Amino acid sequence: MKHFGLNLVEQPLSGLLLLEPTVHGDARGYFMETFKSDSSELLWKQDNESMSHRGVLRGLHFQRPPHAQAKLVSVVQGSVYDVVVDLRAGSPTYGKTYGALLSAANKRRLLIPAGFGHGFATLEDGTIFQYRCSKVYAPEAEGCIAYNDADLGIDWLGATGLSASELQLSAKDEKGMAFASFETPFTGPEFLTA
Repeated sequence: MKHFGLNLVEQPLSGLLLLEPTVHGDARGYFMETFKSDSSELLWKQDNESMSHRGVLRGLHFQRPPHAQAKLVSVVQGSVYDVVVDLRAGSPTYGKTYGALLSAANKRRLLIPAGFGHGFATLEDGTIFQYRCSKVYAPEAEGCIAYNDADLGIDWLGATGLSASELQLSAKDEKGMAFASFETPFTGPEFLTA
């Protein structure tokens, strides 16, 4: 099945899509479409790129409505273990997490609907991560769930092969809130139509 010009690999949580592009390669290199849509329903507003070294963990980030962001994420160089948590009230997968290896080699992308928390851990030095967002960054609306929240049970170390001493977090990410104390702002039907 095709979504935005990419092949659907799986739909692990309601509305979340893991996508693979069709890659055309030869001795010169490769070409692929990373996004394609003739629909005016989904208009991307901001593209971001980060470079991180092995062991950097960013997340689990989200923006509250009316600045809630859908994201299309991918890796240009290196690799990450990418993780999302469903924060949408009324979703059958509320509080569930999903993790996937995204890399320059496998060229997979993850289409994350608004209403999900998102984070990743880099597995190689010089990893370049790109994310296309449906809304612009709004610092007053940002939030962060603790990456190591016991209720979510994300096995960052087991999934990545990183050691606890290798993890590098920002001061903001070190102070992420507990999932048990999180009151979801993602309550409208617009968050369940993905």
